[in-house]
Amino acid sequence: MLANCEKLRPLLSGLLHGQFGQQIAGMKFFAPPIKYDNITIPEKPKLRFMDKVPVLPSNLRAPKMQKKLKWMRGPELVHNSLVHKQYGIVATGGGRLRWGHYEMLRLTIGRKMDTSRMFAIWRVEAPWQPVTKQGQGQRMGGGKGAIDHYVTPVKSGRVIVELAGKLEFVEAKQILDIVCPKLPFKAMVVSQEMLENMKAEEDRLERENLNPWNFKYIIQNNLGGCHRWLSPVDHKWFGKYL
Repeated sequence: MLANCEKLRPLLSGLLHGQFGQQIAGMKFFAPPIKYDNITIPEKPKLRFMDKVPVLPSNLRAPKMQKKLKWMRGPELVHNSLVHKQYGIVATGGGRLRWGHYEMLRLTIGRKMDTSRMFAIWRVEAPWQPVTKQGQGQRMGGGKGAIDHYVTPVKSGRVIVELAGKLEFVEAKQILDIVCPKLPFKAMVVSQEMLENMKAEEDRLERENLNPWNFKYIIQNNLGGCHRWLSPVDHKWFGKYL
């Protein structure tokens, strides 16, 4: 068998090379370029400046507020899809955005993006929830402290920023990967195709699951007396969101 291969090797090499020693290549197929005819670049393509403190009427005193951790817990049910159907940053966990995070996103993306063919938009509102803090070195008590700063609570699945225009995912990922690790919660760079694939995969796993003993079944049937130590959040989201 090896002897036959050695005899065929000079013949194959002669067929693959032309008369002048040039290698003969077959026909190659290249995908057609992406068309961006339906994309219009807005007049101001960069992210707009966000106020550090919300603007209130002159006759209204800034109200204080509780922590309201429920505003960061669970899935985002409204702002969980891309408006321009291109690219963006999606939170994979809950947290709070401070004004410094807004400036980091605005300045970094504004420097890296090509404004002649790209534009970015916010998908979160300006900081609005007050966070109070006692002064340095004060004793415990004395009532609720003064407002220290404002934040914006974010749930899992919330779209933070969108980057769109005449660009591909590789370019958008290079820009957005810089700011993702600096956010106060876990986040990832996604495209519209990735979001659709993730949703389809989640539906497929739920549809084709053959094991009835999942966490939802265990909680609903109080197996092992788990209701004694489970929290109300586990009864609502079945261990998916902490």
